[in-house]
Amino acid sequence: MNTPCFERSDFESALPAPGFYPSTIGSARYRCSRRGNRMLLVVHTLSGAAPPYDHVADYFTLEGVSPAGLATARRRLLRLYRACGLHPSTDQPIEPADLFGARLLVEIDHDHYNGERRLKVVGYRPADHPPF
Repeated sequence: MNTPCFERSDFESALPAPGFYPSTIGSARYRCSRRGNRMLLVVHTLSGAAPPYDHVADYFTLEGVSPAGLATARRRLLRLYRACGLHPSTDQPIEPADLFGARLLVEIDHDHYNGERRLKVVGYRPADHPPF
């Protein structure tokens, strides 16, 4: 039996180019942040991106942040819902299950976090949105 070895691809860190990618929401669920605040975690499965960059996490902090931060997160979440073809109303509960399996276009950009480059979701469009 051979001992597993590192491969060249393990050391490559070519992130997909910034831009819009077709996405299917693979999971959406509530989580607690490191500070114990409730947030919504949405994981997008990207078409056209090679592993390990074919999944990108999108976070929406829903409590424990400044009023401006909360307003920004809630507006982003509303844009996500609308891009998924969902049209929530005032006082409607935020149900993560509503997002599961939705198809849309997500705009991806590069970000730095803890000294590493990673993908970040910066925008949303409906899946049937015409190209630019």
